[in-house]
Amino acid sequence: MDWKALVLLLLYSHAQATVSHRWSRAKLFPAAHRPKRSSSMPLNPVLQTSLEEVELLYQFLLAELEISPDLDISIKDEELASLRKALNFHTICNDVIPKRIPDIRRLSASLSSYPGILKKEDFERTLLTLAYTAYRTALSQGYQKDIWAQSLLSLFQALRHDLMRSSGPGVSP
Repeated sequence: MDWKALVLLLLYSHAQATVSHRWSRAKLFPAAHRPKRSSSMPLNPVLQTSLEEVELLYQFLLAELEISPDLDISIKDEELASLRKALNFHTICNDVIPKRIPDIRRLSASLSSYPGILKKEDFERTLLTLAYTAYRTALSQGYQKDIWAQSLLSLFQALRHDLMRSSGPGVSP
Protein backbone atom coordinates (compact mmCIF):
# COMPACT_ATOMS: atom_id res chain seq x y z
CA MET A 1 0.00 0.00 0.00
CA ASP A 2 1.27 3.46 -0.88
CA TRP A 3 2.46 5.41 2.19
CA LYS A 4 0.29 8.39 1.21
CA ALA A 5 -2.80 6.20 1.17
CA LEU A 6 -1.78 4.85 4.57
CA VAL A 7 -1.48 8.40 5.93
CA LEU A 8 -4.98 9.26 4.66
CA LEU A 9 -6.40 6.06 6.10
CA LEU A 10 -4.81 6.76 9.48
CA LEU A 11 -6.08 10.35 9.54
CA TYR A 12 -9.57 9.41 8.47
CA SER A 13 -9.95 6.52 10.89
CA HIS A 14 -8.70 8.60 13.79
CA ALA A 15 -10.72 11.76 13.00
CA GLN A 16 -13.86 10.51 14.77
CA ALA A 17 -12.24 8.14 17.26
CA THR A 18 -10.65 10.78 19.45
CA VAL A 19 -12.33 11.61 22.73
CA SER A 20 -11.41 14.18 25.32
CA HIS A 21 -10.26 13.15 28.76
CA ARG A 22 -10.89 14.74 32.14
CA TRP A 23 -7.35 14.51 33.46
CA SER A 24 -4.48 16.70 32.40
CA ARG A 25 -1.49 15.02 30.78
CA ALA A 26 1.94 16.16 29.79
CA LYS A 27 2.08 17.73 26.36
CA LEU A 28 3.63 15.59 23.64
CA PHE A 29 4.41 18.62 21.46
CA PRO A 30 5.37 21.45 23.82
CA ALA A 31 6.40 23.74 20.92
CA ALA A 32 2.72 23.99 19.94
CA HIS A 33 1.94 25.62 23.28
CA ARG A 34 4.83 28.08 23.39
CA PRO A 35 5.16 29.94 20.10
CA LYS A 36 8.34 31.80 19.26
CA ARG A 37 8.25 35.51 20.01
CA SER A 38 9.45 36.40 16.53
CA SER A 39 6.69 34.46 14.73
CA SER A 40 3.00 34.96 14.24
CA MET A 41 2.40 31.27 14.95
CA PRO A 42 -1.06 30.54 16.36
CA LEU A 43 -1.19 28.86 19.75
CA ASN A 44 -1.70 25.09 19.34
CA PRO A 45 -2.33 25.02 15.55
CA VAL A 46 -4.47 22.17 14.19
CA LEU A 47 -5.05 21.11 10.59
CA GLN A 48 -7.90 18.63 10.70
CA THR A 49 -11.17 19.88 12.13
CA SER A 50 -13.41 18.38 9.42
CA LEU A 51 -13.31 15.66 6.79
CA GLU A 52 -12.63 18.29 4.11
CA GLU A 53 -9.56 19.41 6.03
CA VAL A 54 -8.35 15.82 6.36
CA GLU A 55 -8.59 15.59 2.57
CA LEU A 56 -6.73 18.90 2.24
CA LEU A 57 -3.96 17.58 4.48
CA TYR A 58 -3.75 14.54 2.21
CA GLN A 59 -3.41 16.90 -0.78
CA PHE A 60 -0.58 18.73 0.99
CA LEU A 61 1.21 15.42 1.49
CA LEU A 62 0.57 14.34 -2.10
CA ALA A 63 1.90 17.63 -3.43
CA GLU A 64 5.60 17.76 -3.83
CA LEU A 65 7.15 18.91 -0.57
CA GLU A 66 10.54 20.53 -0.39
CA ILE A 67 12.84 20.14 2.61
CA SER A 68 15.65 22.64 2.67
CA PRO A 69 19.12 21.91 4.10
CA ASP A 70 18.07 23.68 7.32
CA LEU A 71 15.06 21.26 7.49
CA ASP A 72 12.44 23.88 6.57
CA ILE A 73 9.45 22.15 4.93
CA SER A 74 7.43 23.90 2.23
CA ILE A 75 4.79 22.97 -0.35
CA LYS A 76 6.07 23.39 -3.92
CA ASP A 77 2.59 23.77 -5.47
CA GLU A 78 1.97 27.53 -5.34
CA GLU A 79 -1.82 27.18 -5.45
CA LEU A 80 -1.90 24.81 -2.46
CA ALA A 81 0.74 26.84 -0.64
CA SER A 82 -1.44 29.95 -0.89
CA LEU A 83 -4.32 28.39 1.07
CA ARG A 84 -4.96 29.53 4.64
CA LYS A 85 -4.58 25.99 5.99
CA ALA A 86 -1.19 25.78 4.27
CA LEU A 87 0.06 28.34 6.81
CA ASN A 88 -0.97 26.01 9.65
CA PHE A 89 0.66 23.09 7.81
CA HIS A 90 3.86 25.10 7.43
CA THR A 91 3.78 26.13 11.10
CA ILE A 92 3.18 22.60 12.37
CA CYS A 93 5.84 21.07 10.11
CA ASN A 94 8.48 23.71 10.83
CA ASP A 95 7.83 24.82 14.39
CA VAL A 96 5.98 21.99 16.16
CA ILE A 97 6.98 18.49 15.05
CA PRO A 98 10.38 17.15 16.10
CA LYS A 99 12.99 16.76 13.36
CA ARG A 100 16.05 15.48 15.20
CA ILE A 101 16.52 11.83 16.17
CA PRO A 102 16.80 12.51 19.94
CA ASP A 103 13.57 14.53 19.86
CA ILE A 104 11.77 11.89 17.82
CA ARG A 105 12.95 9.17 20.21
CA ARG A 106 11.74 11.27 23.14
CA LEU A 107 8.34 11.56 21.45
CA SER A 108 8.24 7.79 20.83
CA ALA A 109 9.05 7.09 24.47
CA SER A 110 6.32 9.49 25.60
CA LEU A 111 3.84 7.87 23.24
CA SER A 112 4.64 4.38 24.50
CA SER A 113 3.69 5.39 28.05
CA TYR A 114 0.80 7.67 27.08
CA PRO A 115 -2.40 6.86 28.98
CA GLY A 116 -5.58 6.68 26.95
CA ILE A 117 -6.23 7.82 23.40
CA LEU A 118 -4.28 10.60 21.72
CA LYS A 119 -6.00 13.93 21.20
CA LYS A 120 -6.75 14.73 17.57
CA GLU A 121 -3.99 17.32 17.32
CA ASP A 122 -1.41 14.99 18.92
CA PHE A 123 -2.38 12.20 16.52
CA GLU A 124 -2.08 14.59 13.57
CA ARG A 125 1.35 15.83 14.68
CA THR A 126 2.59 12.29 15.34
CA LEU A 127 1.43 11.31 11.86
CA LEU A 128 3.26 14.28 10.31
CA THR A 129 6.35 13.31 12.31
CA LEU A 130 5.97 9.78 10.91
CA ALA A 131 5.80 11.15 7.34
CA TYR A 132 8.88 13.32 7.95
CA THR A 133 10.74 10.35 9.46
CA ALA A 134 9.83 8.20 6.43
CA TYR A 135 11.25 10.90 4.16
CA ARG A 136 14.49 11.10 6.15
CA THR A 137 14.76 7.30 6.22
CA ALA A 138 14.51 7.20 2.43
CA LEU A 139 17.27 9.81 2.06
CA SER A 140 19.67 8.30 4.60
CA GLN A 141 22.33 5.66 4.06
CA GLY A 142 24.15 3.11 6.17
CA TYR A 143 23.97 3.44 9.94
CA GLN A 144 21.92 6.65 9.73
CA LYS A 145 19.27 4.82 7.71
CA ASP A 146 19.01 2.18 10.45
CA ILE A 147 18.55 4.85 13.12
CA TRP A 148 15.85 6.65 11.12
CA ALA A 149 14.15 3.33 10.33
CA GLN A 150 14.02 2.42 14.05
CA SER A 151 12.40 5.77 14.78
CA LEU A 152 9.94 5.26 11.93
CA LEU A 153 8.98 1.85 13.26
CA SER A 154 8.45 3.06 16.82
CA LEU A 155 6.25 5.95 15.63
CA PHE A 156 4.23 3.58 13.45
CA GLN A 157 3.77 1.17 16.37
CA ALA A 158 2.62 4.03 18.63
CA LEU A 159 0.04 5.18 16.06
CA ARG A 160 -1.14 1.62 15.48
CA HIS A 161 -1.46 1.08 19.22
CA ASP A 162 -3.49 4.28 19.55
CA LEU A 163 -5.80 3.27 16.71
CA MET A 164 -6.34 -0.14 18.25
CA ARG A 165 -7.23 1.46 21.61
CA SER A 166 -9.61 3.93 19.97
CA SER A 167 -11.44 1.25 17.99
CA GLY A 168 -12.99 -0.25 21.09
CA PRO A 169 -12.43 -2.31 24.23
CA GLY A 170 -12.78 -5.65 22.44
CA VAL A 171 -9.73 -5.13 20.25
CA SER A 172 -6.31 -5.88 21.69
CA PRO A 173 -3.32 -3.75 20.56
